[in-house]
Amino acid sequence: MDTVRVRWSGNRQFVGWDEAGHGLVMDARAHYKGEGTGARPVELVLYGIAGCTAMDVISILQKKRQDVRGVEIVVEGDQRTDEYPKIYTEIRLHYVVTGFGVGEEAVRRSIELSDEKYCAVGGMLGPQVRIVTSFEVREADPPASPS
Repeated sequence: MDTVRVRWSGNRQFVGWDEAGHGLVMDARAHYKGEGTGARPVELVLYGIAGCTAMDVISILQKKRQDVRGVEIVVEGDQRTDEYPKIYTEIRLHYVVTGFGVGEEAVRRSIELSDEKYCAVGGMLGPQVRIVTSFEVREADPPASPS
């Protein structure tokens, strides 16, 4: 069982931490009586899905023996504005994979496996959230030749 704690710090700021002591700050925007000193709680869903799928994708690419040097994911979420709760209705993930000789098909399949099978955060969002993925592969310099 995972356990986290969240404590009110004043105004709309809350501090959370897990059993290992990793912490984060959540806050509201100023027009909601916050100070903007941390991520908004709903944004943590975007962080969560990005971290979850990134771990899957890098793991799968490494198992495929791809020479990956970096992975970055840009995540955008659209919230509904017409009713409460203001859930994300669409989340777009754009993966930028940098490596030497990394195959586009390997990246595509890694993202697909994360989306369809492995990413627990995406799986919890359910059918009311449309998840759209895209990617690009950037070529890195070849490994240094042994002297």
